[in-house]
Amino acid sequence: MKKNNLKKCCLICCFAFGFIQNLHSQNKILPLWKSIPDEIKSSEYKEKEVIKEGKIQSTSLVTIPTLSIFIPKETKPNQTAVIIFPGGGYSHLSMDKEGTKVAEWLNSLGIVAFVLKYRLPSDQIMKNKTVGPLQDAQEAVRYVRSNAVKWNIDPNKIGTMGFSAGGHLGSTLATHFDDKTYESKFNTSARPDFSILIYPVISMDSNITHKGSQMNLLGKDPSQAIIDNFSNDKRITPQTPPTFLIHASDDGAVLPENSINYYLGLKKNNVSAELHIYEKGGHGFGLGVKDTSQFWTNACKEWLKTNNYIF
Repeated sequence: MKKNNLKKCCLICCFAFGFIQNLHSQNKILPLWKSIPDEIKSSEYKEKEVIKEGKIQSTSLVTIPTLSIFIPKETKPNQTAVIIFPGGGYSHLSMDKEGTKVAEWLNSLGIVAFVLKYRLPSDQIMKNKTVGPLQDAQEAVRYVRSNAVKWNIDPNKIGTMGFSAGGHLGSTLATHFDDKTYESKFNTSARPDFSILIYPVISMDSNITHKGSQMNLLGKDPSQAIIDNFSNDKRITPQTPPTFLIHASDDGAVLPENSINYYLGLKKNNVSAELHIYEKGGHGFGLGVKDTSQFWTNACKEWLKTNNYIF
């Protein structure tokens, strides 16, 4: 009897171990850098996570950027990947609503998703805080593209998705992917093949920017040259990736003019683009929780299909 119980116990343990191993094979968290560029060490600067019901809701004071990998369960993925930049005004990262939940939705479309936990601009831990987040974004694309075979990804089907200030980072990457901000070990392009920008901060112009994002990224009294450089509607070229944009007319935090001006800039440069402005939705609605904004995922899915990123 004891032997049978022991045997059962061993089987249960093996099953549990296999289940846990399978979980980890699906969702791994990898450090982005072996050596973080232009890093300043600060013992007082430590990451702060907000955890609810066992899930990280948000985090701030990030010192070690990571990529969380979400692999679709489908046996025939479409070989498309999306790197997600959560928002949070460049002061924190909305890791669940604009990270994990979005990755799971992308998985349901057969897309391999990566959530980037990027460094937030700070003079305490980086020599030039205006390019710290961009360094992480550039390296994330290079990292995924260089390891595309490992995850069954087409290196020409790697996109980005940014929310709010994460949308500013996404549009910065789309317009500054060729900027040499560090020495990368990967000999590959940091240009995304497409961008999805959800209620994004685009401009640093004081008339329409999100003031918190502007101050956190550029400081209290940025020069006009720096403002213009990070006003991404002014940095669009014909090489800027095709873009899908979502905004709500009643967004009081990040004015819809951010998305509108970016769309017009893309159109002027003959870059493929689609813009949806919803009457209601406010700001920070994630995958959509109320009013007309709750349907944006359907429109995005159709856009991905039209552009042959999903089947």
